[in-house]
Amino acid sequence: MLAEYLRALVEQERRGDAREESHYPALKALLERAAAEGGRPDVRVTVMPRRTLAGDVDFQVWAGGGRLVGYLEAKRPGTSLAI
Repeated sequence: MLAEYLRALVEQERRGDAREESHYPALKALLERAAAEGGRPDVRVTVMPRRTLAGDVDFQVWAGGGRLVGYLEAKRPGTSLAI
């Protein structure tokens, strides 16, 4: 599962025209598949949801019954995360 995700990132980067958002579908698929294989097939991920109280986030993670369980901020591979 992780190998497939990394292959998708490498392929997108290899073409040379990828932006951060280009990688979102692969990350969404990885998150939902990991949840399903971990016994949580009810987990769904929204890519680039409307502005929330948390601000502009890249992903929202939902569990069964439409319960919001988290937010994710993604960065392009190679981006420094230092503050």
